[in-house]
Amino acid sequence: MSEYYWVPFLNNQNPNDPNYFDPELPLVPGPGRTPGNEDEPGMHPFPEGDPQAEPQRVKKTKQAANKKTEPIDTIKELGQMSVPQTRSNIHCMSIVGQIEGHMVLPPQNKTTKYEHIIPQLVALEENPEIEGSLIVLNTVGGDVEAGLAIAEMITGMSKPTVSLVLGGGHSIGVPIAVSTNYSFIAETASMTIHPIRLTGLVIGVPQTYEYLDKMQDRVVNFITGHSKATDEKVRELMFRTGDLARDVGTVLIGKDAVEAGLIDEVGGISHAVQKLNQLIEEARNLGGLVQ
Repeated sequence: MSEYYWVPFLNNQNPNDPNYFDPELPLVPGPGRTPGNEDEPGMHPFPEGDPQAEPQRVKKTKQAANKKTEPIDTIKELGQMSVPQTRSNIHCMSIVGQIEGHMVLPPQNKTTKYEHIIPQLVALEENPEIEGSLIVLNTVGGDVEAGLAIAEMITGMSKPTVSLVLGGGHSIGVPIAVSTNYSFIAETASMTIHPIRLTGLVIGVPQTYEYLDKMQDRVVNFITGHSKATDEKVRELMFRTGDLARDVGTVLIGKDAVEAGLIDEVGGISHAVQKLNQLIEEARNLGGLVQ
């Protein structure tokens, strides 16, 4: 007696046909044919009576099933039929929304978690296939120490880095934007410079002000140390009144940030990638001379 296996039906086939068989679907083990169920639909024998006789065909049907699900997944997640697969020596890292620190923000907030970014930067530094990093920012700011930690990680990398501010690079996003080897800002993007604030319980003693002033100095010193802006210019922008209706500070748009010395150049993604490739080529030549 031959060994038989159950086979799934297709809607466009006749399930009452005892000879029905779909070679594109994997075979599922089931009971063998016995006298009395010869006409039972959905059954078909293996050619040699052994499920191991067709390992190659079963493998191909599994690959075909996976290919059928790929377009559905890409449409659902990305809204397109297929995603171009390319190998690049450049890694793009996006810092968007609010930079989350030691406190978890509400779920409706779009956040960038520093505990996610820092391990990525370590992996980029160790990966020999990555020769440069593009940092894309569209952030409203957030936790001061988390933002400074990300900025210090970026500026400490040995590989070339370029930042691009799109939409906005506000508050603590400014140190991250200037932490790279070269920085760009879109023509319509903006950057808000303002003093540091404290949230939660504040003890009304002189030491509180001194602590806040030290945090302010940390931010200002980092910005001036990694940009062309002077200490006097940054503090003047930070404590300016009249620009913001309900706040103290300054909003710089596009070329204003370049004129203030914070950003190197006005440009878009093509300019940023071109500059990063140039820095990578320079790093290669420098490495060759050192060796």
